[in-house]
Amino acid sequence: MSHTVSEALAHARARGLARLDAQLLLAHATGRTRSWVIANDQCRLDAGAHHRWSDFLERRAAGEPLAYLTGEREFHGLTLRVTPDVLIPRPDTELLVDWAIECIDQCTALPGRAAVRVLDLGTGSGAIALAVKQARPACQLTGIDISPAALEIARANGMRLGLSVHWLLSDGLAALAGDTFDVIAANLPYVADGDPHLADLRHEPQLALTSGPDGMDAIRRVARTAPAHLVPRGWLLLEHGHDQAEEVSACLRQHGYQEIQTRRDLAGHPRCTGARPAVP
Repeated sequence: MSHTVSEALAHARARGLARLDAQLLLAHATGRTRSWVIANDQCRLDAGAHHRWSDFLERRAAGEPLAYLTGEREFHGLTLRVTPDVLIPRPDTELLVDWAIECIDQCTALPGRAAVRVLDLGTGSGAIALAVKQARPACQLTGIDISPAALEIARANGMRLGLSVHWLLSDGLAALAGDTFDVIAANLPYVADGDPHLADLRHEPQLALTSGPDGMDAIRRVARTAPAHLVPRGWLLLEHGHDQAEEVSACLRQHGYQEIQTRRDLAGHPRCTGARPAVP
């Protein structure tokens, strides 16, 4: 016999699922909203919903992320479609978006400026590019990624949200052919190969997570190549691990960047470092 909504949620909590996660999963299993789940605790699940709910519980218990089960993730006020082809957008990355918006506003405050050009390097689901475009529609946004599957997700998110972004397949900055930008925002892989925390991230694409023995390979590469793709006084903004700020700053200094600064996430951890390349 199938559960009522109340019984299903109680069963999920007994298995250690957080209340909010259980409500969101049950809403997805029933094709309803979370509000409906909360307001209809005595409604009995039909056979299809019960089967989907049971499957979700087993997969969640095996460690599959909630966002992959529901197929979506909230980020900076947007609902994004996500699949295992893309990294799940994290709240910490909203710091990078907010910083990019600040840089855009500084650019537009200057007299005679044309439309500000922004690059989202390693766009994945398109989260950064789409959030910036939503906040500053006049900007010209480009999102690039090495993964064709990720770009398809990003493109679909942009179309569904009605946000115009130029999507481009590229290994790093290689395909930009001399294009320059006012802001390059990059959430690159920064986890070290063999990091013990990777076991908890096994459902997410390793290509978007790991970057060499110390996790710095991708950041070093973009620090070296980005100046050729930034306008004078442009900004390179990098998300990184909570313990990598000093190493990222040292890397930027080595390549002649100026005005290096680091910003902290809501937990107080150094999470993003930005700088401007040296003026020729």
